[in-house]
Amino acid sequence: MSQKEKFLEVAKAELGTIEEGNNLTKYGAFTKHNGQPWCGSFVMWCAAQVGLKIPNCVWTPGGVEGFKGIGQWSNAATSKPKPGDIVFFDFVEGGAPVEHVGIVIKDNGDGTVTTIEGNTSPEKKAKGSQANGGEVCERIRGYRKDNKKKIPAFIVGFGSPKFKD
Repeated sequence: MSQKEKFLEVAKAELGTIEEGNNLTKYGAFTKHNGQPWCGSFVMWCAAQVGLKIPNCVWTPGGVEGFKGIGQWSNAATSKPKPGDIVFFDFVEGGAPVEHVGIVIKDNGDGTVTTIEGNTSPEKKAKGSQANGGEVCERIRGYRKDNKKKIPAFIVGFGSPKFKD
C-alpha cells in the first residue's frame, strides 16, 4: 500500500470522532494546541501516522503559505484536485483569509470534491459550524463556483503533498 493510500485510510478510520470537550482532542494534544480549533491538528496527526512531511497546517494561513513556499499550491479556480491533497477553506467573508483545512478523498468530476475534515459539522447538521463543528466528517464541497451540485464554493485552494510511493 502506498503512503498516499495509507494517509487516506488513516483519515477515513477517524470518521465520527468527536471532541472530548471544547476543542479537546488527541489531535490537539499531538500538536500541543489542545483547546484550540483542531482541523489543522487533525491533518497534521494523520500525516504523522504515515511519516508524511507537510507544511504545518495548525494555523491554516501558515499552511497555505507553506505549500506556496515549496511550490505545491494550486488555486481552486485552476486546480485539478487529487486524493491526498490538503484542501483549504474560507467560510467567513471578511474574516481570516483561510480558517479551515481538510483532506481530499476524491475529485467528483463536477466541480466538487469529497473530503474528510476534522472539527466540522456532519452533512445532516449543515447549520452547525463548518470550521469549528467538533467532529471528523466526510463532506462534499464545491471548489468551482459553477459546480453541477450548486454547492457554495468556499475552497481557496489545495496543497499537494509529495508522497513516497
